[in-house]
Amino acid sequence: MSLTGSAAIDVARSASLASRRLATLSNAARNEALTALHRALDVNREVILAANARDLEAANRAADNGDLSHSVIKRLDLSRPGKYDDMLEGILSVRDLEDPVGKVTLRTLLDDGLTLERVSCPIGVLLIIFEARPEVIANIAALAIKSGNAAILKGGKESIESFETIAKVVSEAVAGSQVPVASVQLVKTRDAVSSLLAQDSLIDLVIPRGSNELVRFVKDNTKIPVLGHADGLCSAYIHSDANTETAMKVIVDSKTDYPAACNSLETLLVHEDILESVFPVVATALLDKGVSLRCDATSKAALTKALPAEKTAHLQLATESDYDTEFLDLVLAVKTVPSANSSIAAVEAAIAHINSHSSKHTDIILTESQEVANMFMSGIDSAGVFWNASSRFADGMRFGFGTEVGISTNKIHSRGPVGLEGLTIYKYLIRGNGHRAADYHDGAGGRKYLHTNLPLSQ
Repeated sequence: MSLTGSAAIDVARSASLASRRLATLSNAARNEALTALHRALDVNREVILAANARDLEAANRAADNGDLSHSVIKRLDLSRPGKYDDMLEGILSVRDLEDPVGKVTLRTLLDDGLTLERVSCPIGVLLIIFEARPEVIANIAALAIKSGNAAILKGGKESIESFETIAKVVSEAVAGSQVPVASVQLVKTRDAVSSLLAQDSLIDLVIPRGSNELVRFVKDNTKIPVLGHADGLCSAYIHSDANTETAMKVIVDSKTDYPAACNSLETLLVHEDILESVFPVVATALLDKGVSLRCDATSKAALTKALPAEKTAHLQLATESDYDTEFLDLVLAVKTVPSANSSIAAVEAAIAHINSHSSKHTDIILTESQEVANMFMSGIDSAGVFWNASSRFADGMRFGFGTEVGISTNKIHSRGPVGLEGLTIYKYLIRGNGHRAADYHDGAGGRKYLHTNLPLSQ
C-alpha cells in the first residue's frame, strides 16, 4: 500500500496488474486475507484510535474556526460507541458471504457441443475518493478483496492520521496472504486525484464518497464511469390514514438516529387532514430530540395552535431552498400536502414534490393502506422507497450485504447500497469443439442454432 506521492500512472498500473492476479485467487485465499485483516485491525485498535484522536483534535480546532462542519467531525470519530466494532464485524460479514465471483447466471446450448454461459467477474480497478470516514479503508479493502477487485483509495486531509495508520495495518495484513499488496493502495497527495481521474485505460470505476462538491468535481473531471450520489435528500410523507405511533417512531428514528448520515431524513411532507392530530405528536417528539423544524405557513400555524408556546418558539418558516437542502444536522424542512379532491390526488402531489426535489436516495411513506403504499413505492424515482420503515435502513450492513462501498443513485449497473454484487460485472463464456460461425446459415448444408436454456448448475 503506497503512502507516498507515487506517480498516478505507476499506482494505477500496479493496481491493474494486482487485479488480474486477484481475480484468479480462490475464494478461500481471499477469505484468509480478510481473516488476517480483521485480526490486524483488532490487535491494533488502540494505535488506530490514538491516531483518530489526533485527527479529531485538529478537526475540532478547525470547526471552532469555522473551517469544518460538525457533521464531518461525527463522521470522522471512530471512538463513537460501537463504531469500531461495527467496522470489524463488517469485515467478517463480507468474508462469510457467498463468493460473488464465478456465479453462472445464464446457460444456453447454442448447438450440440457449443454452450454459452454468463458468469460474474470482478470489475477490475476501483478508485475510491472519500472524505472524513476512516473506516472506509477497512470496508473497501474487505469488499475489494472478496470481490476480486483492486482498490486505490484517496482520503481527505481531515483524517490523514487515521488513514495512514489504518493503511499501514492493512498493508501488513495483506502482505502475509496470497493477495497482492498492490491490491489495496492509499494515496495521500491532493494533486494525485486529477492524475488518477485521467487513468481511464487502467482504472475501471470511480466511487466518490463525500460532499456534493466532491461528487460533482469527480463527475466533471473524468472519463471513467462514476458510481455514487451527490446528496442524501431523503423525504417522508405522512398520509391521512397514518398510525400516530408508527409515524412518530419512524420519523424520529429517520431524523435523529444519526443526523449526519446520507440516509437521514431532511424533508417531511404532511397530509393536510392530520395537521391537528398525528402531526403535533410527531412534531413534539422531534422537538424533544432537539430538532429544529422549518415549516411552511400552514404546518407552522397548525403547530402554533396545538402546542404550548415553549415548543413553538423554536419553529421557523421554511424557504423554498430548504426543500433542496441536505442539512446533515438536527434540522427538518416541513411542507403541507393539500387534501385535494381524493386520497389518490394527495399521494400524487407528494410523489410530484419528492421527485422534483429528491436526490433519488431514499424516501418513505407512512400509511395503513397497501394501495396507497404501492402507488407511492411505484411512483417514487429513488434507489430506496420504504413503507412504514425508517430511512436509516438504507445501508449495506442492514441489507445483509456485509458492508457497502457506498450508495448509488445511478440507474445503470448498480443502485442503492452497493455491496459485493455491485462490485462485479459479468462476461460471456463460450465452450465449443471447433465450431465455426460460418457454418450457421439458411442455405444448403447450413446448421441451425438450438438456443436451448440449460440449468445454471451442471
